[in-house]
Amino acid sequence: MTETLRIEDDGAVRTLVFARPHAANAFDEELYHATARALRDAASDDGVSVVLLTGEGRTFTAGTDIKEMADIARDHAAGRSDQDMGSGFVALVDALTAFTKPLMAAVNGSGVGLGITMLGHCDVVLIAEHARLMAPFATMGVVPEAAGSYLLPARMGHQPAALALFTGGWVTAEEAVRCGLALRACPAETLLETSRGIAREIASKPLASLVATKELLVASRRDEVRRAREREDAAFARLLGDAGAGDRIAAQLG
Repeated sequence: MTETLRIEDDGAVRTLVFARPHAANAFDEELYHATARALRDAASDDGVSVVLLTGEGRTFTAGTDIKEMADIARDHAAGRSDQDMGSGFVALVDALTAFTKPLMAAVNGSGVGLGITMLGHCDVVLIAEHARLMAPFATMGVVPEAAGSYLLPARMGHQPAALALFTGGWVTAEEAVRCGLALRACPAETLLETSRGIAREIASKPLASLVATKELLVASRRDEVRRAREREDAAFARLLGDAGAGDRIAAQLG
């Protein structure tokens, strides 16, 4: 447990709570590394069968901390750094793609950027009825991340994903369920317990069976996810080289 990530165990169900409510649970380097480490620890812990992701307060996550991302873009454009994203981002996406057990999300509020793309790595997603999702990458002058360019069309269908990625518009909870990005929408006050109830039902099954089933579910997409990440990284680096990239990203703070 860290100041930015809270870990709660309920039998074989482990809940990871993004805990930066003052920053809309945005991911800075500390939260990236803490969540990646928690996923790796859960994967190697035989006492954990299911991991559930959620956010503290009324926000799921605002995605990457915009100020940190804008600073990286300015350094990149000025030739002061060849870093495309922080090491924490890479560590988290590596941990998500390598996670060997059932992974769930209880989307308790707005999910922006990584807050929508990480859902493509989750096996079961429940969403609060008031929650909304946004993929603002084109608006910021960049491209999808975390293999979102592959996983979102695969999960949502090409046209709903393309609309979300091209326009950066909000996806409502109802729309997320209708297109398959979420399983169901729940009242905010019952979301976490409903999610934990499903997680407990899954966790009641033999762990070896769950791990083997997860491997079968993800095996066919593993190479596609890797290639998508490589394409995204190359496009992201190219776009970050534009002199105005940092200012476009920072404008999202307003």
